[in-house]
Amino acid sequence: MAFAVSGYEGGKTVDFRRLAHTGIRLVGITRSYRDGVLSFEEGLAKNVADGDQAYFDVLREADAYIEENGLPFPPEPGAWELLPDPDCLTNPILSLDLAAAGITTIIWATGFKFDFGWLKVNAFDEKGDPFHKRGISAESGIYFLGLPNLVNRASSFIYGVWHDAKYIADHIVLQEGYMSYAKP
Repeated sequence: MAFAVSGYEGGKTVDFRRLAHTGIRLVGITRSYRDGVLSFEEGLAKNVADGDQAYFDVLREADAYIEENGLPFPPEPGAWELLPDPDCLTNPILSLDLAAAGITTIIWATGFKFDFGWLKVNAFDEKGDPFHKRGISAESGIYFLGLPNLVNRASSFIYGVWHDAKYIADHIVLQEGYMSYAKP
């Protein structure tokens, strides 16, 4: 899991521990729903820890860049501090009876999953994931943008996809130039 970045309060990262300490109950990936009971996968604490590691990796990269380039940015030791694990990480909820918990509404906005099943071209691996290099597939005219970590961490975000879009647009222009040689 990558860490979550948002424009929250001027661009702060989303801190799942902080959310939990404010009363939000974090749960793992939904496994199933049956007879009014939601079941969740184990591994919530590991997913949060993996996100923390990705966040710390970015901090290390940023600090190294600042040092290597002699930039005058002050240290931010608070950025490295984590709140204690909340109860939902140490004692995760693995199933939840919605009626017993008084839950009558669920707003499902936890992420998304790609489905390229409608695209009938030879541009996917055995799992159905796009097979590409920097968004360019082996299938002529098929390109991918907005995928996580396409080229960098920002590839799947509106503010970062432009780098990938420019690369692909430049590639298309170059390919069009090559193709014009083949035309009579």
